[in-house]
Amino acid sequence: MSSAALHILKDVFGYDAFRGQQAAIVESVAAGADALVLMPTGGGKSLCYQVPGLLREGLAVVVSPLIALMEDQVATLDELGVAAVALNSTLGAEEQREIAERIRAGQIKFLYLAPERLVQPRMLAFLQRLRIALFAIDEAHCVSQWGHDFRPEYLQLGQLAELFPQVPRLALTATADKRTREEIVQRLQLQEARRYLSSFDRPNIFYRIQPKDQPRKQLLAFLAARKGDAGIVYCLSRKKVEEVAEFLSAQGYPALPYHAGLSNELRAYHQKRFLNEEGLIMVATIAFGMGIDKPNVRFVCHLDLPKSLEAYYQETGRAGRDGLPADAWMAYGLQDVIFLKQMLSNSEGDERHKRVEQHKLDAMLALCEETRCRRQALLAYFDEVLEQPCGHCDICVDGVQTWDASEAARQALSAIYRSGQRYGVGHLVDILLGRDNEKIRSAGHQHLSVFGVGKGLSEAEWRTLFRQLVARGLADIDLDGYGGLRLTEQCRPLLRGEVQLELRREPLPSKTAKPAASAASSLVRGEERAQWEALRSLRRQLAEEHSVPPYVIFPDATLLEMLRRQPRSLSDMAQVSGVGARKLERYGQAFLDVLAGDGGPAAARDLRHELVSLARAGMTPAQMARQLHCSEKQVYALLAEALAAQQLSLEQALDLPEALREELQDAFLEGEGELPAVSELAERFAGRVELGVLHCVRAALQAEFEL
Repeated sequence: MSSAALHILKDVFGYDAFRGQQAAIVESVAAGADALVLMPTGGGKSLCYQVPGLLREGLAVVVSPLIALMEDQVATLDELGVAAVALNSTLGAEEQREIAERIRAGQIKFLYLAPERLVQPRMLAFLQRLRIALFAIDEAHCVSQWGHDFRPEYLQLGQLAELFPQVPRLALTATADKRTREEIVQRLQLQEARRYLSSFDRPNIFYRIQPKDQPRKQLLAFLAARKGDAGIVYCLSRKKVEEVAEFLSAQGYPALPYHAGLSNELRAYHQKRFLNEEGLIMVATIAFGMGIDKPNVRFVCHLDLPKSLEAYYQETGRAGRDGLPADAWMAYGLQDVIFLKQMLSNSEGDERHKRVEQHKLDAMLALCEETRCRRQALLAYFDEVLEQPCGHCDICVDGVQTWDASEAARQALSAIYRSGQRYGVGHLVDILLGRDNEKIRSAGHQHLSVFGVGKGLSEAEWRTLFRQLVARGLADIDLDGYGGLRLTEQCRPLLRGEVQLELRREPLPSKTAKPAASAASSLVRGEERAQWEALRSLRRQLAEEHSVPPYVIFPDATLLEMLRRQPRSLSDMAQVSGVGARKLERYGQAFLDVLAGDGGPAAARDLRHELVSLARAGMTPAQMARQLHCSEKQVYALLAEALAAQQLSLEQALDLPEALREELQDAFLEGEGELPAVSELAERFAGRVELGVLHCVRAALQAEFEL
């Protein structure tokens, strides 16, 4: 590895060594070779083009599909002292001319462009007059027409090979199976490119999948140990996104909706808040995600089944990009399968395309019903072998029981067949359990030979069995009918008694509901909590001053290393991973002061700042106390300070009934002149409101009348 590359790595980015294949990629591209880089999310793809971009002479051009991603990368490079700009539709003509002048003058090192802008003749002509260091094509899987993120403008990027034959090109992606990789090579004309395929494994992510059983309640059980963590909750429909975001907010979890039905302005605002604020949950359709570079997303939840393993891998890969523990949690049910199959059936495209999509859905279902290590199954789909079970998924930790379901499955399949292959699971379960109801009687199904033969299993067990029969391809959903079940060819050997069938036995609810993997709070030990929060508060304050997301100042992993190493000087701080020369100069002393305990008043001010954000998000004092790891008494004291400083209104600070709020205000305003002390009214309202509420009401009135 060249000393120049290592010097840039340390001096600019603050890292002592390259990871995995980064060194080989950097060396190769710096020498002028093309490359196809497949590296999991959070694996350090950006360094693969940023370091050679700094090593080579000229302008490094980065193709990126989303404005948010470009702006994030530009902000990150700017904080590192590297001149970078993004040319996109948000800029006016004058701003664009100014950027063009700076590029001509050699003042810019990295230029970020959307693919449709890059391939415009004027832009290509402009670039041909410049010295170009390299082209980096990010999210290169967008070129694949078989992929889930196909973007037609990517197809035109192949012309770069002809127009800039001497300029190295890198195609980078986190998700590409063998077929997609070949398509990238062909369409981008990367035949001579060296291929660097890293492991798909994300060892820091804990995978848990469970059957739906009151999914909102299940989601709350999962979130209980993750108060204050940032996360994403994916839903299939826009309506469900809105409902779940509202539900979580009502439960004290600050949550925002995101889907294609919202205005561009509102989507951009919600995305900006998610990137800039701590502890927000984004409830979203798959419209949200690509280009989300927030490294400390601690969990990704799916309340509905993704349509493919590629989508599942990419969506769960948005958690834990900083390498710290993160969770991927999913609840799914048979209704999800029916919905996705109907979507597929009604979609445009030829039969071949639909068969491929059906195969992908089947693979997704198979992962849900796995009896072996989830990680082994997931990696196997991407042609990667994991020799040993991972020990870091629900199946490895909880174990999974199987049972000989051959006879029960034959009874279930027989119930499907004898009732005419047109009824849904609810009715089939009623037949097997021998339930005497109007629907059974009107169809005459009380006379079927299978009526009542299944009383040895509970309704939940029968529903689980039917779901697994569909997942195994032994039964299918009749989409032309009303979502009823029908038999498939694959079930014949089982019905004839030629094969046996082993199925999963679902774990008991108590086992399923226990907290999975590490929440972010478990990264920090109890005695470290106060200092950890002080470091985060300083980071948030600096982020606001510089108008960048907090992780652009320092990611959690860097703060955690500061906490553990306890540097005492700037030279010590320079040894912390992620602290480069520019950031050491800008922020080193401020963080040293916090670690030395000299950040007292500022830390208190920042705790109040965080509390104001939580109050505006609708949290109660009790919820804020849990989130900030302090007493309710301290929360009320800080709320009173914020009210006195007019940072909050009383309605934002406390959710009081209007009549009670007016009664409290009237009590303080009864006399003439100064407001009475809280102690004078304490007895009068004892048992009705907390003492802290009185302090808050008094502070609000004092601010209003400037008494």
